[in-house]
Amino acid sequence: MNRPAALNRFLLAVLGLVLLAAGGFGLATHFRVLRLVNPEAPLVPGTEEPPTWAFYVIAAAAVAVGLLALRWLLAQLAHRPRRGVWRFETDPAYGRTELRADDAVAPFAEELRGYPGVHKASASLAGTRESPSLALILTCEQDADLGEIRGRVTGESLPRLEEALELKDIPVAIEFRFTGRAASRVG
Repeated sequence: MNRPAALNRFLLAVLGLVLLAAGGFGLATHFRVLRLVNPEAPLVPGTEEPPTWAFYVIAAAAVAVGLLALRWLLAQLAHRPRRGVWRFETDPAYGRTELRADDAVAPFAEELRGYPGVHKASASLAGTRESPSLALILTCEQDADLGEIRGRVTGESLPRLEEALELKDIPVAIEFRFTGRAASRVG
């Protein structure tokens, strides 16, 4: 479970409910369904209108905040493909074999951690056996040769994974990240 994402969605839900309640209160007061506040009473003391530029600044800020909130909401909907359990079954009368996608790529990720320059590796296998997809996140040292690492992944490790899972081709997306420290070399 991704706790920061769950907390983020919870806070979005609470903020949405608070805004809906405030809007409902404003509408109910305006249409005099609630009589807690006089709808014709001024919000601030004084009767002067603010300068015209203030309305433009407020409108621009409201549009910017609205667009940022919309972008934040859309980012919550984006998620990686669902991982699950793969079933290997040729004849149901003889039983079936089930393999969790995370367990299938655990040795693969461990192999990638052993590459020179790779500090950390995580792999996520998603989709079905008919249309799998593999997402890799490799955290590398700052001076690592990314071309060599990518070549080893696609030329050595990925074919072994495809053979082990009895698949012809697994589309792979590799994301490289860098550690904050330089590599320590003995030489």
